[in-house]
Amino acid sequence: MASGGKQRDTAQARERARVYQARQAFHDGVARRRTRDNLIAGIGGGLLILAVIGGQTAYFLAGPGAPAPSPTSSVSPAPTSTPVPTETPAPSPTPTATQ
Repeated sequence: MASGGKQRDTAQARERARVYQARQAFHDGVARRRTRDNLIAGIGGGLLILAVIGGQTAYFLAGPGAPAPSPTSSVSPAPTSTPVPTETPAPSPTPTATQ
């Protein structure tokens, strides 16, 4: 009869070991899934940012956000390096008294 208690103890120990290993396997699976999900989210976020930047670039370079071309003349006046003097009236001589 004494051996019946030992078998029960060993059965309980085996059950505790099995439950412990199951918890460890579950925890490892959760950690791997979180790592995988974070990697997928990072790649997806990076692709989304690249798509937004590409869309903005296309919109402002080739789409409706592009500036309208302005007409340009083929001949442009050459800038002068000396300023053009403006005409100022010359002072008139004042009459002097002759004595």
